Amino acid sequence: MARGKSLRAVFCILGCLLLFLVSCAPKRFEIPTYEGIELRDVLSSKESIKTIEATSSLEFEKDGSIMRGEASLRLTPESLDLQVYSFGFLVAEVTSDRTLTRSDPPMESNKLSMLVDGIRNSFFWWSIKDPEVETNESQYQVTNSWKRIFINKKTMMPEKQILELENGRQLTILYEEPELMDGGWFPSRMRIELSGRVLSLRIKTLSIMK
Repeated sequence: MARGKSLRAVFCILGCLLLFLVSCAPKRFEIPTYEGIELRDVLSSKESIKTIEATSSLEFEKDGSIMRGEASLRLTPESLDLQVYSFGFLVAEVTSDRTLTRSDPPMESNKLSMLVDGIRNSFFWWSIKDPEVETNESQYQVTNSWKRIFINKKTMMPEKQILELENGRQLTILYEEPELMDGGWFPSRMRIELSGRVLSLRIKTLSIMK
């Protein structure tokens, strides 16, 4: 009899602990759907975003080797300010605007294009001038003379972007895992590919300014 009471007490405690852990678990939000809403309205609503600040983990892959670090970013549609840290130490810095791009230490053109053209366009993915829009069952394809964006029709989230760079180079951006950040949905993972090199970003914090 005493043993039975002890077992019931143990199960009661375990049940209370389980309820407590469930109540404390972070809530996951379902990404909204935008069926029936015009794509151009969604894109134009994002044009009010002037600046994005973010922190992320960063991996750079080349010839089978991987370099890892942490990145701090401040972006506008025309500019980029990037600092890369490793074990808390600043190891690289890149700034770019309409007229000039600087990097410390100096970098080869492909790596610099991934950091400047790749990162800026991956965050400001909706920024495209005079586009043409095609559609299939699951995606919109938004295209102009040098950019193609593939957008999920239900979530209005980007899935892929292709940029045509100078000298015939093609830069590809893949998007994954949309998350609710700073009051809106944003891809939390980006993979930028150019000439056999891969740059992967995992966004940790995101702040949007209008």
